[in-house]
Amino acid sequence: MDLDPRRLLVLHAIAQSGGLAPAARALGHTRSAVSQQLASLEREVGLPLVDRSGARLELTAAGRLLAATGERISQELTLAAEQLGAVNDHVVRGPVAIGATSWVLARVAAPVLRLLARWHPRLEPRFVEAGLTDGLRQLRLGEVDVLVITDDRDTAVPLPPAVGAQMLSEDEYRVVVPAAWDTPATAAELSGRPWISAPEHSARGRAFARFAHTHGVEPSVEHLADHMIAVQAMLAGQVGAAVLPAFLAAQFDHVTVTALPVHGSQITRMLYRTGHGGGATASRAVVDALRQAARDHAEAATAAGRVKGDIVVRPLHDPTAPAPPTPRRPLPPRDTHRPPPG
Repeated sequence: MDLDPRRLLVLHAIAQSGGLAPAARALGHTRSAVSQQLASLEREVGLPLVDRSGARLELTAAGRLLAATGERISQELTLAAEQLGAVNDHVVRGPVAIGATSWVLARVAAPVLRLLARWHPRLEPRFVEAGLTDGLRQLRLGEVDVLVITDDRDTAVPLPPAVGAQMLSEDEYRVVVPAAWDTPATAAELSGRPWISAPEHSARGRAFARFAHTHGVEPSVEHLADHMIAVQAMLAGQVGAAVLPAFLAAQFDHVTVTALPVHGSQITRMLYRTGHGGGATASRAVVDALRQAARDHAEAATAAGRVKGDIVVRPLHDPTAPAPPTPRRPLPPRDTHRPPPG
């Protein structure tokens, strides 16, 4: 059984506070995110961990056992933080600039700041709104230390010198049409119709160009909209069809998400300055906070019913990094009792 220690910490907070809402306040999460973590932990162990039949939430015997484990984990983490804090040379401190799009800022900027204030109180984070092109320029010039970009896996942009990358998320593309349109059975039915694309350097722009080339789709007009709020409004206004990541498409109203095949995937990448100085240490701390905040946001969206299905958590390989080694298959055992020839 592979238990997520973060969920044991959540269960410990529920046991301490006596409910989901107070546990969420103590952890700095939403109530729905805490509920989602609890439900995921119950699925992992295959047992109910809380009794919901009474007026007050109470832990079952299995829940009390795991909550005690979560308490020990919490104590060990507190001790580790105190020990690290005593070693001044290893305290993460100083200014760090984080570039991100308006879509990312609206969803994770505040949670990231709260996490960094709790984990690294001497760090001085600052967010800067930046798109792909201007963000890469600022990263090369040292004006930002961490950059969150949306990219296309098949055509991912190369990394500047002394910059590392980690993937934050990956999502398949979907063709989305206004709800008032007939649902197309083939891509050819959308040729000669209006489309909502994006600038050619953007991830969505590259994905749409690939889709149109593969299926011979020629738009009657190709509208360009870079920001998601504009795409959402244009789809609701029946302006045209669009290629979007599935997680985002599922949250839009007044649209139909089709089953048309779209090659490739959209990835969210965290680019950060590398090295061994304090700036590189601060950048890695920001990357950790971004990953946690993004996961919390996705879990909250799923718990609130804004998206369908569970989030799949798995290691993600950045397209610019060396390919991980392929595990070697064991050779079949030799047959040492073959009959002699003839």
